[in-house]
Amino acid sequence: MEGVTWHFLFAIAAAALGSGFQNGYNTGVVNVTQRVIEKFINSTYKGKAASKSALEFQYSLMVSVFCLGGMVGPLFTSFLSENLGRKAALIFNCLFVFVAAALMGFAKMAGIYHLLVLGRFVIGINAGLNSSLVPMYLSEICPIYMRGAVGTVYQLVLVICILLSQILGLPEILGNDKHWPFLYGLIILPAVFMVLTLPFCPESPRFLLIVIEDPVSAKKALEWFRGTSDVSNEIISMTLEHEQIRQMPKVGFANFRKDPVLKKCLTMAIIIMLAQQFSGINAVIYYSTKTLTKAGAVSEGKAVYATLAMGIINVLMTVVSLYLVDTAGRKTLLIVGMAGTLLTNLILTISMVLTARFFWMAYISMIGIAAFVIFFAAGLGSIPWFLVAELFEQAPRPLAMTIAASINWFANFIISVGFLPVADLIGPYVFLCFAVAMALCLIYTYREIPETKNRTILEIKDLINDKCS
Repeated sequence: MEGVTWHFLFAIAAAALGSGFQNGYNTGVVNVTQRVIEKFINSTYKGKAASKSALEFQYSLMVSVFCLGGMVGPLFTSFLSENLGRKAALIFNCLFVFVAAALMGFAKMAGIYHLLVLGRFVIGINAGLNSSLVPMYLSEICPIYMRGAVGTVYQLVLVICILLSQILGLPEILGNDKHWPFLYGLIILPAVFMVLTLPFCPESPRFLLIVIEDPVSAKKALEWFRGTSDVSNEIISMTLEHEQIRQMPKVGFANFRKDPVLKKCLTMAIIIMLAQQFSGINAVIYYSTKTLTKAGAVSEGKAVYATLAMGIINVLMTVVSLYLVDTAGRKTLLIVGMAGTLLTNLILTISMVLTARFFWMAYISMIGIAAFVIFFAAGLGSIPWFLVAELFEQAPRPLAMTIAASINWFANFIISVGFLPVADLIGPYVFLCFAVAMALCLIYTYREIPETKNRTILEIKDLINDKCS
């Protein structure tokens, strides 16, 4: 395939493996270790044991504080990516991993639960920065026809690492009273991998040409990625974009409010990010073990393995979407994914309501969750992150990624901290909330989101400009 070289693949591995791991692993690790961590929390109480509600609150705090860190991280995206460059910002971001690994790995030895909470917050900052920096870097180094597939690679690494965390978190491996500190501390390994490999890769050619205006370095970087000196067409395309940007004032928050095209693009980015989270995916990832147990689908001991099976489904469907995203297109997969998650949320509501009357409905709940994961992975899993990078030109892209990623993590936080209390209040009808959100997002996507497959940034801008006129 044209443009695919060993250098290019090496850069994808260096950027995606070291970063996607943190987002995926730290999202999934809390699911299968809930009982072990609650036991540790209880051991840190002085005097009498903590109540069940207090333990559940403390555990929810540990889960959700990761998302708070994720909200903070993207706020630095624009500053770091524009001043340090995409590559150097990713390497700098590994510092947060080393701090978080130390805090969480030694929490049990110190007997201080709050170190675990603080470590989750710090690694959340890292994951939040990664979620905006990596799609930006990958989208800027790959050929136009591969933007979708390369953008999906980050999500593929993420879901593989969710599955890895669930496997390592099994009681027979590291998810037990003795070994759980190693489970939370081994996040340092992929950070070391990134620090050792990413320095061998060039900076983003678009950053070199458009931001720091160094055409010689940009050409050398592009030749390194493509494995050929024939990169004139890409250089010309970037140069044209650079000339347009030079005629425009510096992009700030005011531009997103006043410029109708930027405002339209930002609205699209926010809706897509909200759709990803309010599909209910992280309610499934964070709390599927508890949800399946409550539904009566499986016993408490087997719920962990049911969650593991869903992780495998998630990985397989993300691999499928890696192929589909540049053939079927972004918009088609988004519509299919939203329609599917809408339907499965309705199925989950009905099956869980009727489980008390018909025991076999519990198995429909399990099938419903599996189907939900399939539809989510096909569209909403990977597309939102790189679609945002495709919607914006070089100048507004860092700020747009900052806003979109922060919105995504804020929605993630709302789900992680609010799902259990709302589920306790209204029971299985909580999935109706996700169904309504998906219905609204589906209508918006069908009417407003353009197809970006195989289109340059300037062509996408013209499409959106037509919608605004």
